[in-house]
Amino acid sequence: MTEIRDHTLNFGPQHPAAHGVLRLVLEMDGEVIVRADPHIGLLHRGTEKFAENRTWAQSLPFMDRLDYTCMMCNEHAYCLAVERLLGIEIPERAKYLRTLFDEVTRLLAHLLSLGAHALDVGAMSIMLYALRDREDLLDVCEAAAGARMHPAYYRIGGVSRDLPEQMPQYRESKWKNAATVKKFNENRQGSLLDFLEDFTNRFPKHHAEYHTLLTDNRIWKQRLVNIGVVSPERAKQLGFTGAMLRGSGVEWDLRKKQPYAAYDKVDFDVPVGVHGDSYDRYLVRMEEMFQANRIIKQCIAWLRTHPGAVMAENHKVTPPRRADMKSNMESLIHHFKYFSEGVHIPQGEAYAAVEHPKGEFGIYAISDGANMPYRLKIRSPGFAHLAAMDEMARGHMLADVVTIIGSQDIVFGEIDR
Repeated sequence: MTEIRDHTLNFGPQHPAAHGVLRLVLEMDGEVIVRADPHIGLLHRGTEKFAENRTWAQSLPFMDRLDYTCMMCNEHAYCLAVERLLGIEIPERAKYLRTLFDEVTRLLAHLLSLGAHALDVGAMSIMLYALRDREDLLDVCEAAAGARMHPAYYRIGGVSRDLPEQMPQYRESKWKNAATVKKFNENRQGSLLDFLEDFTNRFPKHHAEYHTLLTDNRIWKQRLVNIGVVSPERAKQLGFTGAMLRGSGVEWDLRKKQPYAAYDKVDFDVPVGVHGDSYDRYLVRMEEMFQANRIIKQCIAWLRTHPGAVMAENHKVTPPRRADMKSNMESLIHHFKYFSEGVHIPQGEAYAAVEHPKGEFGIYAISDGANMPYRLKIRSPGFAHLAAMDEMARGHMLADVVTIIGSQDIVFGEIDR
């Protein structure tokens, strides 16, 4: 009989299921994990150090690139921290727009997480369905901000602009004939809010399709149930947040416990797991998508009936409108000073956190009175989750490591910041 020996295995850093440049050094007894040692630093971007050499406004686009699936939530935390240092309040409409796009971002992140996790475990079709829904939401981001993946839509003091009155439409080309274009443009005849409302009406049916494909699928359950179990007490000790914490049965959601933007004015439920395994974390994210759809509907209804400003009017800390800048000397001076020198923020420190799709994403900023941060520290949720990899993987098989990584929903841009 062949003797099974202990050996060490490199998982990554170029691994299709590593969700980034992750290198795991796995000590194994046959095919059972004895120890999992995550190695980071292979992607290191130096975002925090870059921010210390840019003006406060120039650092905002870096936030999109940390976790590129949750771009607007990253921007939100940064803007909140700077606004707390400045002591300014943003307009009510801007709060609802931020809430709307936070939830659009939550859907974007969870759809990709769902598709990638299923793909890791061996289910191909679900990724294609998830990308179908993501395309509509990315079109919404592009229509509002001009970019799909890195919109930089939020601004210190509000958002860059109000929603467009016309949704961009497809045009005929050598790839799309008139009949195809007409079908694609059926739900694009109105405003961005009309298009997004149409999406929210369609999404529950698509959401049910995801459940049909996966939730009671026996192979999916065999791969996820009782894999990577974390108790509620241990989850809190390890610094888990988001679906990782709620999947272990702890009802903690910053949108409810420490409301920001317009979350105290919308109605939604916080899903909580029971067993703390990978399957419960999957169910929590599935229900969060349904709740995000509810919040988006409420924001659309409010935005339709409440026009108003989307940026604070204090031009010492926010840029003037472009039309004013072209016709008013005072506005031109404010514009020039804002984009050349930046805002000098009073001395102090602030921490702001949002309920990011991955967990608690926080920005700790220190100002020494200059036009750029003295220190910027990013609290990324994935870092704490990856740190628990050893504990979650011990005693499981090699194939289960992939399942656990998928259930953590890590993106390396924020971990290796």
